[in-house]
Amino acid sequence: MEKLEGCGFIAVLIALAGITPTWAQYPAKAIRVIVPFPAGSANDQVARFIQPEFSAMLGRQVVIDNRAGAAGNIGAEMAAQSPPDGYTLMLGNIAHAVSATLYSKLGYDLVRDFAPVTLLASGSFTLAVHPSLPARSVKELIAFAKKRPDEINVATSGAAIQLAAKMLNSMAGIRMTEVNYKGTPQAITALISGEASVGFPATSSAVPHIRAGKLRALAVTGAQRSPVVPDIPTIAESGVRGYEVTSWYGLMVPAGTPKEIIARLHAAAVSALGQAEVKKRFDSTELEPVGSTPEQFGAYVRSEVAKWAKVIKDSGMRAD
Repeated sequence: MEKLEGCGFIAVLIALAGITPTWAQYPAKAIRVIVPFPAGSANDQVARFIQPEFSAMLGRQVVIDNRAGAAGNIGAEMAAQSPPDGYTLMLGNIAHAVSATLYSKLGYDLVRDFAPVTLLASGSFTLAVHPSLPARSVKELIAFAKKRPDEINVATSGAAIQLAAKMLNSMAGIRMTEVNYKGTPQAITALISGEASVGFPATSSAVPHIRAGKLRALAVTGAQRSPVVPDIPTIAESGVRGYEVTSWYGLMVPAGTPKEIIARLHAAAVSALGQAEVKKRFDSTELEPVGSTPEQFGAYVRSEVAKWAKVIKDSGMRAD
């Protein structure tokens, strides 16, 4: 008789024992998606954009559980410590890749303690200036900043935006002064009022003010131009080669979750993203639905952790 190996051998044993594996009945109850940010945040929006269709594809209720605090780390730690049975997911984002290096003590490891499901969506920030600043392009801003080191205030909010500013300073060889505000609304208000001259608001938040003439957009931070403002170039194509800051949102599960369950979740999430109603919801923002494979998302998360680790170490920035 031929030797049975690997999964085939296990399958035979299960069949002989009359045992049905747990994942075969999955899902048998409601599924929780931990969103480590408050209701109304971009993370929360993405989760709720797909929630009805994701539930329909899985045949079970999907519950959004907002667990905000500590730059997304409270919810992430809770998700990492949940049973790896497919009933607890996390919607991770760029903040978690930044936290991996920014915080010396975390209750979880983004790469070790989570298994990727899919990258749901991505977006960009916009490098915007107050209209009084005599710069109409990234090159003009850099030239202006070089003549006035430390004199230009940059409105930032949160570690990712702070690092976006630090990265531009480093890559362009300039010194602008970061002024950190409590949140995006406060940072935009400071920029519109002229309290700060430069900012990196989310593109979706910046567009209304750009169109009203209250802000001047110089470039977007992503690898490609935003479909919402396709006439605005990227920072990279404006002369700062290699510059890229992308906001991203993806589903993860605790490490050790059976691959069959991950495959089921992946198929349901990607199918949900393809539904007309979901696309319509995303169209109301500058976020673009993606739908990657688990392998692609895992590689992307690792690359993001490595990228921000270098930026953080070069800047000397620490959160604790």
